[in-house]
Amino acid sequence: MHIVILDGLTTNPGDLSWDAVERQGTLTVFDRTTSADVVGRAAEADAILTNKTFLGAAEIAALPSLTYIGVLATGYNVVDVAAARERGVVVSNVPEYSTPNVVQATFALLLELTNHVGHHNATVHAGRWASCPDFCYWDGDLVELAGLTLGVVGYGRIGRAVAAVGRAFGMRVIHHRRQAGGDPECVDLDTLFRESDVVSLHCPLTAETKGMVDAGRLAGMKSTAFLINTARGALVNEADLAAALDAGRIAGAGIDVLSVEPPPASNPLLTAENCIITPHIAWATRNARRRLIDVAAANLAAFAAGHPHNVVS
Repeated sequence: MHIVILDGLTTNPGDLSWDAVERQGTLTVFDRTTSADVVGRAAEADAILTNKTFLGAAEIAALPSLTYIGVLATGYNVVDVAAARERGVVVSNVPEYSTPNVVQATFALLLELTNHVGHHNATVHAGRWASCPDFCYWDGDLVELAGLTLGVVGYGRIGRAVAAVGRAFGMRVIHHRRQAGGDPECVDLDTLFRESDVVSLHCPLTAETKGMVDAGRLAGMKSTAFLINTARGALVNEADLAAALDAGRIAGAGIDVLSVEPPPASNPLLTAENCIITPHIAWATRNARRRLIDVAAANLAAFAAGHPHNVVS
């Protein structure tokens, strides 16, 4: 089997091994691949692994040997799944590998918004504490999480784990999911945005969820509320969120994902008030990336053995 990894650098910048994949065939790894180079680089490939390099209908149609696509991620919107299905190409993803990391990143963003650790650290190193007449100082409100309401949008593995940590902080948890199932914690979206002190997004990006956080939803939030997004950037109308932050309609946002990555300099969130942005790193601990490669390799082995796992096509 000829295996091509189109964009291996982010998953494995050199601190891990591709051996589990290489044992299954002839492996070629590219650090990055542009859309224009996909067909040329994967012309002989039986199997392609991709993280963010898009495989659309045109690329899939132009690769006659292709029988398998492994997505090096949980989200699989980088593949035209319908086109793959029509061609008989199996597509698998890697669910759950990053759950503890995304939960950790969610609360890292929230705690930065509520405790301003980075800001205060910078002021101490700039000499402000050394010259302070009092034993302490703080800038802005320090917000206690206990007693606040955490609204979790999307209640899969990650959403449930975020909710558990929220409860450990003493927060009241409500959530929204497609099938409520009589759960008293499950509420409609408008109620969730209205009642929550913190809204954390953990749902997939679909035609229904794209742009779901818009001016209307933001207007329904408390002025003291925070928005956290570690899911997909396009869930949020970024211009609407920037306007809400700049106008003080909500208190702050913690963002790990943007609609275009890397973002253009014109992205309004880059200059918005009280908007903390990290460069899509919620998934990227070494442990998580090791699990990602291990499961991707197991998916490929299962496909080769005739019983594919984690199929999304």
